[in-house]
Amino acid sequence: MTQRSTAPHYIGLTGNIATGKSTVGLVLADLGATVIDADKAAHRTMEPGSEVYKSIVAAFGSSIVGEGGAIRRESLGRIVFNDPAALRRLEEIVHPATRLEVQRQIAEADTDVIVIEAIKLIEAGWHRTCQALWVTTCPMEIQIERLVATRRLSYDQAYQRVTSQPPQHLKIELADVVIDTSGSLAETRRQVEAAWRAIDTGGSHGDREDLQGR
Repeated sequence: MTQRSTAPHYIGLTGNIATGKSTVGLVLADLGATVIDADKAAHRTMEPGSEVYKSIVAAFGSSIVGEGGAIRRESLGRIVFNDPAALRRLEEIVHPATRLEVQRQIAEADTDVIVIEAIKLIEAGWHRTCQALWVTTCPMEIQIERLVATRRLSYDQAYQRVTSQPPQHLKIELADVVIDTSGSLAETRRQVEAAWRAIDTGGSHGDREDLQGR
């Protein structure tokens, strides 16, 4: 499934922080899907000089700007993850531009399967226009371990980020496919491959313009 022969099959891929979304996305890309990472799309909208960049600096101050002019994500994170109102303000600034960037990447995709990977996929409503919603999950202890190991956070910082998000079960209840990433990479890959084999790209598809226009 590398060259699209019919209307695309959309997968919405989500899960709480450090539950393995990116790992599952990499496996799906290896299997032939186009994977659009909304987090990376958001980062592109925040590049120095952009309107989003200017709005973020105006809202949160120059202290979040590094020596090279780029926004320091760790500094911004310390502000918004401790203040729900600040997080909402950041999302109000970033989300519209991110949506446009995701739509641009969708328009350029040419594979049968397009994956929209986003931590706020459900909140943004994108899952409603996907054929399937995939949710990654793992125990909270593993989430914290991963954040400490990969993002150099303290235990308390990692715990705060994990517990600031809605419970995992709220996403799992809506899922068509649940991928448990608490085991080895090989075990995760086996789950992804099994779900991939079940995809019917010749069946009913959603409207590409519908997803783009939401």
